[in-house]
Amino acid sequence: MRYRERENTNQEINISPLIDMVFILLIFFMVSATFVKDMNLEIQRPKASSATPASSKAIRVYIDSNGDTFLDDQAVRTWAIQSRLRDMLRLSTSRSVLVVTDEKVSARKLVEVVDQCRLAGAQDVGVVTETEAR
Repeated sequence: MRYRERENTNQEINISPLIDMVFILLIFFMVSATFVKDMNLEIQRPKASSATPASSKAIRVYIDSNGDTFLDDQAVRTWAIQSRLRDMLRLSTSRSVLVVTDEKVSARKLVEVVDQCRLAGAQDVGVVTETEAR
């Protein structure tokens, strides 16, 4: 019997499982990443010299210069903030709420909104400001 030499056999590496793993990791990181996106409102934030950075996981309530309130990118009446926010806080890991307001908004409106946030169960309620230049 004579030994037959094999012809050049192509040895290929199958990379399709590697590609699958890369896509799974990409999807995982896209889903787990949190992005903070402010609403597209024209708001002049009040200035404060004692401003500190806020949590990116906090729920944001917006008050524009006309006194209209927005929650979750939708207009909401002041009296309805409490129930809508309670549902959002139940699903959220953070118990913080940030009120983004225009500097022209009356103190009465701001206090009403902050009060509704506290009644909804928020532990920390803050007002977003712009750092004042010294």
